[in-house]
Amino acid sequence: MRIHLKVWRQAGPDAPGRLVDYTAEDVTPDMSFLEMLDVLNEQLIARGEDPVAFDSDCREGICGACGFLVNGIPHGPDPGTTVCQLHMRRFSDNDRLTLEPWRARAFPIIKDLIVDRSAFDRIMQAGGYVSVNVGGAQDANTVLIPRNTVERAMDSAACIGCGACVAACKNASAALFTAAKINHLGLLPQGGVERNTRVVAMVHRHDAEGFGGCSNEGECEAVCPKEIPITNIARMNRDYFRAMLVTRD
Repeated sequence: MRIHLKVWRQAGPDAPGRLVDYTAEDVTPDMSFLEMLDVLNEQLIARGEDPVAFDSDCREGICGACGFLVNGIPHGPDPGTTVCQLHMRRFSDNDRLTLEPWRARAFPIIKDLIVDRSAFDRIMQAGGYVSVNVGGAQDANTVLIPRNTVERAMDSAACIGCGACVAACKNASAALFTAAKINHLGLLPQGGVERNTRVVAMVHRHDAEGFGGCSNEGECEAVCPKEIPITNIARMNRDYFRAMLVTRD
């Protein structure tokens, strides 16, 4: 297959950026999307041109590092899929695709399709942890937890922090990410000790990083590669308001 690409090229955070046309030759349907970009970069290097910078690590849909926009859709057209899990069989010969980085003030562009997502790290540092002694692996079954609670907590814990929710939201909100990280700890008894302080600290850090407010339109849920539901945001808001009432002077 031959795939026609418009790729966002930007040399650095302060450099101007623009869309550049490329054509990836000899693309096979069995290639992943990132393998197709590898082929394109081999062609660019052979011509003495700068390869397209994009991020990746596991290439198994686990880390979320590979995220960018494919025709305006975070991670591309397939639901519940990261870019590295997207395969070229999803496209046709001579298709035209536009590739852009996440667009958000809190995610400054590093180069081309790579953005700085360290704002997520700082939200986690604000309260995404449990500081009580929870024991070792051999103690895992000593505290009985209802199955429904465990399922909800683990569904929230599936968040890989890719940033697709931010890229899809018209307000560039990270509410789904923040809610998932708050809830997967707050739902479990080990995380209950710091439940109030955690939600307040992480929500305030979210706002301080420059993320917008939740639009409540569900774009984040629609593009989340782990299909995390926005009911997490409702639970986070409820916990936040309760915590503010409990902790106020």
